[in-house]
Amino acid sequence: MLRDFLADLRQQRLRTALTILGVTWGTVAVVVLLAFGTGLERQTRKRFHGLGDRIVILWGGRTTKTFLGFPEGRYIRLREEDVELLTREIPDIVMISPEYSNRSTPVRRGVQGANPNITGILPVYAEMRNIIPEEGGRFINQLDQDQRRRVAVLGDELAKLLFGEERPVGQQILVGQVPFTVIGVMRPKIQNSSYNGRDKDRVFIPASTHRSIFGGRYLANMVYRTSDALRTKDVERRVFEILGRKYRFDPTDEDALQPWDTAEFEKMFGYLFMAFNGFFALVGSFTLTVGGIGVANIMYIVVRERTREIGIRRSVGATRRSILYQFFAETFVIVGVGAVLGFLISVALVTIAARMPANEIVGTPVLSPLVAAVTITLLAGIGFIAGLFPARKAASLDPVECLRH
Repeated sequence: MLRDFLADLRQQRLRTALTILGVTWGTVAVVVLLAFGTGLERQTRKRFHGLGDRIVILWGGRTTKTFLGFPEGRYIRLREEDVELLTREIPDIVMISPEYSNRSTPVRRGVQGANPNITGILPVYAEMRNIIPEEGGRFINQLDQDQRRRVAVLGDELAKLLFGEERPVGQQILVGQVPFTVIGVMRPKIQNSSYNGRDKDRVFIPASTHRSIFGGRYLANMVYRTSDALRTKDVERRVFEILGRKYRFDPTDEDALQPWDTAEFEKMFGYLFMAFNGFFALVGSFTLTVGGIGVANIMYIVVRERTREIGIRRSVGATRRSILYQFFAETFVIVGVGAVLGFLISVALVTIAARMPANEIVGTPVLSPLVAAVTITLLAGIGFIAGLFPARKAASLDPVECLRH
Protein backbone atom coordinates (compact mmCIF):
# COMPACT_ATOMS: atom_id res chain seq x y z
CA MET A 1 0.00 0.00 0.00
CA LEU A 2 2.79 2.43 0.94
CA ARG A 3 4.80 1.54 -2.18
CA ASP A 4 1.82 2.17 -4.45
CA PHE A 5 1.03 5.44 -2.69
CA LEU A 6 4.60 6.72 -3.07
CA ALA A 7 4.62 5.70 -6.72
CA ASP A 8 1.43 7.70 -7.27
CA LEU A 9 2.97 10.72 -5.52
CA ARG A 10 6.01 10.56 -7.80
CA GLN A 11 3.79 10.54 -10.88
CA GLN A 12 1.71 13.52 -9.66
CA ARG A 13 4.21 15.67 -7.76
CA LEU A 14 2.72 19.05 -8.61
CA ARG A 15 -0.85 17.98 -7.93
CA THR A 16 0.07 16.45 -4.58
CA ALA A 17 2.21 19.43 -3.58
CA LEU A 18 -0.63 21.88 -4.26
CA THR A 19 -3.04 19.71 -2.29
CA ILE A 20 -0.68 19.54 0.69
CA LEU A 21 -0.16 23.32 0.43
CA GLY A 22 -3.92 23.85 0.77
CA VAL A 23 -4.02 21.82 3.99
CA THR A 24 -0.86 23.57 5.25
CA TRP A 25 -2.32 27.04 4.72
CA GLY A 26 -5.59 26.02 6.39
CA THR A 27 -3.69 24.68 9.41
CA VAL A 28 -1.65 27.90 9.69
CA ALA A 29 -4.86 29.97 9.55
CA VAL A 30 -6.50 28.01 12.38
CA VAL A 31 -3.46 27.83 14.65
CA VAL A 32 -2.29 31.43 14.24
CA LEU A 33 -5.76 32.97 14.58
CA LEU A 34 -6.51 30.95 17.72
CA ALA A 35 -3.04 31.68 19.15
CA PHE A 36 -3.57 35.42 18.73
CA GLY A 37 -7.09 35.17 20.17
CA THR A 38 -5.82 33.30 23.24
CA GLY A 39 -2.98 35.78 23.74
CA LEU A 40 -5.35 38.74 23.52
CA GLU A 41 -7.70 37.14 26.05
CA ARG A 42 -4.90 36.48 28.55
CA GLN A 43 -3.53 40.00 28.18
CA THR A 44 -6.97 41.52 28.70
CA ARG A 45 -7.55 39.42 31.82
CA LYS A 46 -4.13 40.39 33.14
CA ARG A 47 -4.86 44.07 32.60
CA PHE A 48 -8.28 43.67 34.17
CA HIS A 49 -6.80 42.01 37.27
CA GLY A 50 -4.78 45.18 37.82
CA LEU A 51 -8.00 46.54 39.32
CA GLY A 52 -8.31 43.61 41.74
CA ASP A 53 -9.44 40.00 42.02
CA ARG A 54 -13.08 39.18 42.82
CA ILE A 55 -13.78 42.54 44.39
CA VAL A 56 -16.98 44.58 44.64
CA ILE A 57 -16.79 48.38 44.64
CA LEU A 58 -19.77 49.98 46.37
CA TRP A 59 -20.93 53.60 46.01
CA GLY A 60 -23.84 55.35 47.58
CA GLY A 61 -26.64 56.19 45.17
CA ARG A 62 -29.96 58.03 45.04
CA THR A 63 -33.30 56.51 45.99
CA THR A 64 -35.98 56.11 43.33
CA LYS A 65 -38.71 54.73 45.60
CA THR A 66 -40.60 56.17 48.55
CA PHE A 67 -40.15 54.21 51.78
CA LEU A 68 -41.68 54.56 55.28
CA GLY A 69 -42.72 58.13 54.56
CA PHE A 70 -39.36 59.15 53.13
CA PRO A 71 -39.55 60.62 49.62
CA GLU A 72 -37.63 59.40 46.61
CA GLY A 73 -34.58 61.27 45.38
CA ARG A 74 -32.60 61.09 48.65
CA TYR A 75 -28.82 60.68 48.36
CA ILE A 76 -27.32 57.77 50.31
CA ARG A 77 -23.88 58.75 51.66
CA LEU A 78 -21.75 55.94 53.07
CA ARG A 79 -19.78 56.36 56.32
CA GLU A 80 -16.79 54.55 57.77
CA GLU A 81 -18.87 52.87 60.48
CA ASP A 82 -20.76 51.09 57.69
CA VAL A 83 -17.62 49.02 57.15
CA GLU A 84 -17.80 47.63 60.70
CA LEU A 85 -21.55 47.10 60.34
CA LEU A 86 -21.22 45.02 57.16
CA THR A 87 -18.27 43.07 58.57
CA ARG A 88 -20.28 42.17 61.65
CA GLU A 89 -23.52 41.31 59.87
CA ILE A 90 -22.21 39.49 56.77
CA PRO A 91 -19.65 36.72 57.48
CA ASP A 92 -19.23 36.10 53.73
CA ILE A 93 -17.40 39.43 53.44
CA VAL A 94 -13.83 38.37 54.18
CA MET A 95 -12.10 41.67 53.33
CA ILE A 96 -13.44 45.21 53.29
CA SER A 97 -11.99 48.71 53.29
CA PRO A 98 -13.44 52.20 53.20
CA GLU A 99 -12.04 54.50 50.56
CA TYR A 100 -11.75 58.25 51.11
CA SER A 101 -10.81 60.39 48.14
CA ASN A 102 -9.41 63.91 47.79
CA ARG A 103 -8.35 65.51 44.50
CA SER A 104 -8.18 69.18 45.50
CA THR A 105 -4.97 69.13 47.55
CA PRO A 106 -1.60 69.44 45.78
CA VAL A 107 1.25 67.06 46.53
CA ARG A 108 4.74 68.54 46.29
CA ARG A 109 8.34 67.59 46.67
CA GLY A 110 10.68 70.50 46.09
CA VAL A 111 9.74 72.19 42.81
CA GLN A 112 7.89 69.12 41.55
CA GLY A 113 4.16 68.96 42.18
CA ALA A 114 0.95 67.23 41.14
CA ASN A 115 -2.73 67.01 42.03
CA PRO A 116 -3.22 63.26 42.40
CA ASN A 117 -6.06 61.37 44.04
CA ILE A 118 -5.15 61.18 47.73
CA THR A 119 -6.81 57.95 48.88
CA GLY A 120 -7.44 56.96 52.49
CA ILE A 121 -7.74 53.20 53.00
CA LEU A 122 -7.14 50.28 55.40
CA PRO A 123 -4.15 47.89 55.12
CA VAL A 124 -6.26 45.08 53.58
CA TYR A 125 -6.88 47.32 50.58
CA ALA A 126 -3.49 46.39 49.09
CA GLU A 127 -4.35 42.69 48.78
CA MET A 128 -7.79 43.34 47.33
CA ARG A 129 -6.51 45.82 44.73
CA ASN A 130 -3.23 44.04 43.86
CA ILE A 131 -1.05 46.91 45.07
CA ILE A 132 2.38 45.38 45.69
CA PRO A 133 5.18 47.63 47.06
CA GLU A 134 8.61 47.64 45.46
CA GLU A 135 11.42 45.96 47.38
CA GLY A 136 12.68 48.08 50.24
CA GLY A 137 9.28 49.59 50.93
CA ARG A 138 5.98 48.51 52.43
CA PHE A 139 2.30 49.23 52.38
CA ILE A 140 0.29 50.83 55.18
CA ASN A 141 -0.11 48.60 58.25
CA GLN A 142 -2.46 48.54 61.22
CA LEU A 143 -0.16 50.65 63.45
CA ASP A 144 -0.20 53.38 60.81
CA GLN A 145 -4.00 53.26 60.92
CA ASP A 146 -4.30 53.12 64.71
CA GLN A 147 -1.81 55.94 65.33
CA ARG A 148 -2.90 58.12 62.41
CA ARG A 149 0.62 58.23 61.09
CA ARG A 150 1.50 60.61 58.30
CA VAL A 151 2.88 58.01 55.95
CA ALA A 152 2.21 57.55 52.25
CA VAL A 153 2.56 54.95 49.51
CA LEU A 154 3.03 56.40 46.04
CA GLY A 155 1.98 55.10 42.65
CA ASP A 156 5.00 54.32 40.50
CA GLU A 157 4.38 57.08 37.92
CA LEU A 158 3.78 59.69 40.63
CA ALA A 159 6.99 58.62 42.35
CA LYS A 160 8.92 59.16 39.09
CA LEU A 161 7.36 62.58 38.68
CA LEU A 162 8.23 63.73 42.20
CA PHE A 163 11.60 62.03 42.72
CA GLY A 164 12.95 61.23 39.26
CA GLU A 165 15.75 58.68 39.66
CA GLU A 166 16.08 59.19 43.43
CA ARG A 167 14.89 56.60 45.92
CA PRO A 168 11.58 57.87 47.41
CA VAL A 169 11.35 55.54 50.44
CA GLY A 170 12.24 57.38 53.64
CA GLN A 171 11.95 60.85 52.09
CA GLN A 172 9.21 63.39 52.68
CA ILE A 173 6.52 64.95 50.52
CA LEU A 174 4.06 67.73 51.29
CA VAL A 175 0.36 66.94 51.08
CA GLY A 176 -0.94 70.46 51.06
CA GLN A 177 1.16 71.90 53.90
CA VAL A 178 1.39 68.64 55.84
CA PRO A 179 4.64 66.60 55.62
CA PHE A 180 4.30 62.87 54.93
CA THR A 181 6.99 60.20 54.94
CA VAL A 182 7.07 57.92 51.90
CA ILE A 183 7.11 54.31 53.10
CA GLY A 184 6.61 52.54 49.78
CA VAL A 185 6.23 52.79 46.02
CA MET A 186 3.79 50.61 44.13
CA ARG A 187 5.32 48.04 41.82
CA PRO A 188 4.30 48.82 38.19
CA LYS A 189 1.26 46.87 37.08
CA ILE A 190 -0.97 46.67 34.03
CA GLN A 191 -4.39 48.17 34.69
CA ASN A 192 -7.03 48.84 32.04
CA SER A 193 -9.95 49.56 34.41
CA SER A 194 -10.30 52.15 37.14
CA TYR A 195 -12.93 54.18 38.95
CA ASN A 196 -10.95 56.93 40.72
CA GLY A 197 -7.99 57.08 38.38
CA ARG A 198 -5.10 54.71 37.75
CA ASP A 199 -3.26 53.46 40.82
CA LYS A 200 0.07 54.51 39.30
CA ASP A 201 -0.91 58.17 39.84
CA ARG A 202 -2.34 57.91 43.38
CA VAL A 203 -1.17 58.61 46.93
CA PHE A 204 -2.34 56.04 49.50
CA ILE A 205 -2.50 57.09 53.18
CA PRO A 206 -4.21 55.56 56.26
CA ALA A 207 -7.97 56.15 56.37
CA SER A 208 -7.69 57.56 59.91
CA THR A 209 -5.06 60.07 58.78
CA HIS A 210 -7.14 61.08 55.78
CA ARG A 211 -10.18 61.67 57.99
CA SER A 212 -8.26 63.73 60.56
CA ILE A 213 -6.51 65.94 57.99
CA PHE A 214 -9.28 66.50 55.48
CA GLY A 215 -12.23 66.09 57.85
CA GLY A 216 -14.31 64.00 55.47
CA ARG A 217 -17.50 62.58 56.98
CA TYR A 218 -18.47 60.50 53.98
CA LEU A 219 -16.68 57.82 52.01
CA ALA A 220 -16.07 57.97 48.31
CA ASN A 221 -16.85 54.24 48.22
CA MET A 222 -16.14 50.87 49.83
CA VAL A 223 -14.23 47.90 48.44
CA TYR A 224 -14.91 44.37 49.63
CA ARG A 225 -14.24 40.76 48.69
CA THR A 226 -16.50 37.78 49.36
CA SER A 227 -15.47 34.29 50.41
CA ASP A 228 -16.66 32.89 47.08
CA ALA A 229 -17.46 34.59 43.77
CA LEU A 230 -20.66 32.52 43.65
CA ARG A 231 -21.80 34.20 46.87
CA THR A 232 -21.46 37.75 45.54
CA LYS A 233 -25.12 38.16 44.56
CA ASP A 234 -26.35 36.90 47.95
CA VAL A 235 -23.93 39.25 49.72
CA GLU A 236 -25.11 42.15 47.57
CA ARG A 237 -28.72 41.45 48.56
CA ARG A 238 -27.73 41.42 52.26
CA VAL A 239 -25.82 44.71 51.84
CA PHE A 240 -28.97 46.36 50.49
CA GLU A 241 -31.02 44.95 53.37
CA ILE A 242 -28.60 46.03 56.12
CA LEU A 243 -27.86 49.50 54.77
CA GLY A 244 -31.53 49.86 53.83
CA ARG A 245 -32.46 49.46 57.51
CA LYS A 246 -29.86 52.00 58.58
CA TYR A 247 -30.54 54.67 55.94
CA ARG A 248 -34.28 53.97 55.59
CA PHE A 249 -34.54 53.01 51.94
CA ASP A 250 -36.32 50.14 50.18
CA PRO A 251 -33.92 47.15 49.89
CA THR A 252 -35.34 46.50 46.41
CA ASP A 253 -34.41 50.00 45.25
CA GLU A 254 -31.48 49.16 42.95
CA ASP A 255 -30.43 52.80 42.56
CA ALA A 256 -30.04 53.47 46.29
CA LEU A 257 -26.59 51.82 46.14
CA GLN A 258 -24.33 51.28 43.16
CA PRO A 259 -22.25 48.08 43.38
CA TRP A 260 -19.74 47.09 40.71
CA ASP A 261 -19.07 43.35 40.80
CA THR A 262 -15.77 42.96 38.96
CA ALA A 263 -16.12 39.14 38.93
CA GLU A 264 -19.38 39.49 37.00
CA PHE A 265 -17.70 41.97 34.69
CA GLU A 266 -14.85 39.52 34.10
CA LYS A 267 -17.36 36.76 33.38
CA MET A 268 -18.88 38.95 30.65
CA PHE A 269 -15.40 39.38 29.23
CA GLY A 270 -15.05 35.59 29.24
CA TYR A 271 -18.22 35.18 27.18
CA LEU A 272 -17.05 37.89 24.80
CA PHE A 273 -13.72 36.21 24.18
CA MET A 274 -15.37 32.81 23.85
CA ALA A 275 -17.39 34.23 20.95
CA PHE A 276 -14.28 36.02 19.67
CA ASN A 277 -12.18 32.85 19.61
CA GLY A 278 -15.12 30.91 18.16
CA PHE A 279 -15.21 33.39 15.29
CA PHE A 280 -11.47 32.98 14.75
CA ALA A 281 -11.86 29.20 14.75
CA LEU A 282 -14.73 29.47 12.26
CA VAL A 283 -12.73 31.69 9.88
CA GLY A 284 -9.74 29.37 10.10
CA SER A 285 -11.89 26.28 9.62
CA PHE A 286 -13.31 27.76 6.40
CA THR A 287 -9.78 28.03 5.04
CA LEU A 288 -9.02 24.52 6.23
CA THR A 289 -12.23 23.24 4.67
CA VAL A 290 -11.14 24.61 1.29
CA GLY A 291 -7.96 22.56 1.66
CA GLY A 292 -10.07 19.52 2.59
CA ILE A 293 -12.20 19.98 -0.51
CA GLY A 294 -9.00 20.02 -2.54
CA VAL A 295 -7.93 16.73 -0.93
CA ALA A 296 -11.33 15.15 -1.66
CA ASN A 297 -11.20 16.25 -5.31
CA ILE A 298 -7.71 14.85 -5.72
CA MET A 299 -8.76 11.53 -4.22
CA TYR A 300 -11.72 11.33 -6.62
CA ILE A 301 -9.27 11.87 -9.48
CA VAL A 302 -6.98 9.17 -8.05
CA VAL A 303 -9.89 6.74 -7.84
CA ARG A 304 -10.79 7.40 -11.49
CA GLU A 305 -7.17 7.04 -12.64
CA ARG A 306 -6.72 3.77 -10.73
CA THR A 307 -10.05 2.19 -11.60
CA ARG A 308 -8.45 -0.66 -13.56
CA GLU A 309 -5.97 -1.25 -10.71
CA ILE A 310 -8.90 -1.50 -8.28
CA GLY A 311 -10.58 -4.07 -10.57
CA ILE A 312 -7.42 -6.20 -10.68
CA ARG A 313 -7.06 -6.05 -6.90
CA ARG A 314 -10.68 -7.05 -6.39
CA SER A 315 -10.45 -9.89 -8.92
CA VAL A 316 -7.49 -11.49 -7.10
CA GLY A 317 -9.13 -11.35 -3.68
CA ALA A 318 -8.92 -7.80 -2.28
CA THR A 319 -11.95 -7.02 -0.13
CA ARG A 320 -14.02 -3.85 -0.18
CA ARG A 321 -12.63 -3.04 3.27
CA SER A 322 -9.00 -3.25 2.13
CA ILE A 323 -9.74 -0.91 -0.80
CA LEU A 324 -11.54 1.45 1.59
CA TYR A 325 -8.61 1.44 4.02
CA GLN A 326 -6.12 2.00 1.22
CA PHE A 327 -7.68 5.25 0.02
CA PHE A 328 -8.45 6.36 3.56
CA ALA A 329 -4.77 5.91 4.46
CA GLU A 330 -3.63 7.88 1.43
CA THR A 331 -5.99 10.74 2.36
CA PHE A 332 -4.71 10.88 5.93
CA VAL A 333 -1.08 10.83 4.77
CA ILE A 334 -1.73 13.92 2.61
CA VAL A 335 -3.62 15.67 5.42
CA GLY A 336 -0.98 14.63 7.96
CA VAL A 337 1.94 15.98 5.93
CA GLY A 338 0.07 19.24 5.39
CA ALA A 339 -0.78 19.45 9.08
CA VAL A 340 2.83 18.90 10.21
CA LEU A 341 4.10 21.57 7.82
CA GLY A 342 1.31 23.89 8.97
CA PHE A 343 2.20 23.42 12.64
CA LEU A 344 5.88 24.07 11.96
CA ILE A 345 5.13 27.27 10.06
CA SER A 346 2.66 28.34 12.78
CA VAL A 347 5.25 27.84 15.52
CA ALA A 348 7.70 30.00 13.56
CA LEU A 349 5.12 32.75 13.00
CA VAL A 350 3.98 32.75 16.64
CA THR A 351 7.61 32.84 17.85
CA ILE A 352 8.31 35.86 15.66
CA ALA A 353 5.08 37.60 16.72
CA ALA A 354 5.89 37.01 20.41
CA ARG A 355 8.97 39.23 20.05
CA MET A 356 7.12 42.18 18.55
CA PRO A 357 6.72 45.36 20.67
CA ALA A 358 2.91 45.51 20.33
CA ASN A 359 2.47 42.64 22.80
CA GLU A 360 1.70 45.03 25.67
CA ILE A 361 -1.50 45.94 23.85
CA VAL A 362 -2.64 42.80 21.98
CA GLY A 363 -0.88 40.23 24.14
CA THR A 364 1.56 37.48 23.25
CA PRO A 365 0.14 34.77 20.94
CA VAL A 366 0.02 31.44 22.74
CA LEU A 367 0.09 27.89 21.36
CA SER A 368 -1.97 26.52 24.22
CA PRO A 369 -3.22 22.90 24.54
CA LEU A 370 -6.69 24.18 23.67
CA VAL A 371 -5.43 25.63 20.38
CA ALA A 372 -3.71 22.35 19.53
CA ALA A 373 -6.78 20.30 20.47
CA VAL A 374 -9.13 22.43 18.34
CA THR A 375 -6.78 22.29 15.35
CA ILE A 376 -6.24 18.54 15.58
CA THR A 377 -9.98 17.97 15.90
CA LEU A 378 -10.67 20.07 12.80
CA LEU A 379 -7.92 18.30 10.85
CA ALA A 380 -9.18 14.87 11.87
CA GLY A 381 -12.76 15.77 10.92
CA ILE A 382 -11.81 17.26 7.56
CA GLY A 383 -9.45 14.34 6.80
CA PHE A 384 -12.18 11.84 7.63
CA ILE A 385 -14.78 13.56 5.44
CA ALA A 386 -12.33 14.20 2.59
CA GLY A 387 -11.32 10.54 2.54
CA LEU A 388 -14.67 8.90 3.28
CA PHE A 389 -16.55 9.57 0.07
CA PRO A 390 -13.73 8.84 -2.43
CA ALA A 391 -12.80 5.70 -0.45
CA ARG A 392 -16.42 4.51 -0.40
CA LYS A 393 -16.68 5.09 -4.13
CA ALA A 394 -13.50 3.10 -4.73
CA ALA A 395 -14.70 0.24 -2.50
CA SER A 396 -18.13 0.09 -4.17
CA LEU A 397 -16.81 -0.22 -7.77
CA ASP A 398 -17.79 -3.40 -9.64
CA PRO A 399 -14.63 -5.44 -10.43
CA VAL A 400 -15.90 -6.44 -13.89
CA GLU A 401 -16.68 -2.86 -14.85
CA CYS A 402 -13.29 -1.79 -13.50
CA LEU A 403 -11.46 -4.30 -15.74
CA ARG A 404 -13.29 -2.87 -18.76
CA HIS A 405 -12.07 0.65 -17.94
